[in-house]
Amino acid sequence: MSNVLKAINFADREPTLSHRFGVFFLTGGFLPNPIDLRFQRVSGISTEVQLETIHEGGENLFSHRMPSRMSYNNLVLERGFIVSEIPSPLNLEFNAAFSFFKFYPSDVLITMFNESGLPIAGWLFRNAYPVKWSVSDLDAQSNSVAIDTMELAYTRFQILRL
Repeated sequence: MSNVLKAINFADREPTLSHRFGVFFLTGGFLPNPIDLRFQRVSGISTEVQLETIHEGGENLFSHRMPSRMSYNNLVLERGFIVSEIPSPLNLEFNAAFSFFKFYPSDVLITMFNESGLPIAGWLFRNAYPVKWSVSDLDAQSNSVAIDTMELAYTRFQILRL
């Protein structure tokens, strides 16, 4: 295969599927929590530059829009409601936050995997802490899985491409 064809094939890759991912809570900054890994959905991975508008004296045709600061959405994690012999450290952390107003920020690493199970990308959320916890509606008319929804605020995130 010629170098040109190799370059075309490399640039025309298939988009990555979004269903192969893991969520790792890094206790102490580097040790992953071995129990709270599996979630059915992760959302809120976004950031935005806030802009400040500056009006120039005597200039009425335009204004200057300058970058001001970064803003982040909350990280939202959803999983089936679990009851286990081994307590979930994440549930204990959320309980401490909402029952005793005690917060223990930790880093959260979300990793995407390829079809072989190798990490290909990730996002590292720095100093994440609980801000909202909810359980899906309990409904005697349905036969659906109860869902825990956990929201975390964080100071910033870093994009990792492997």
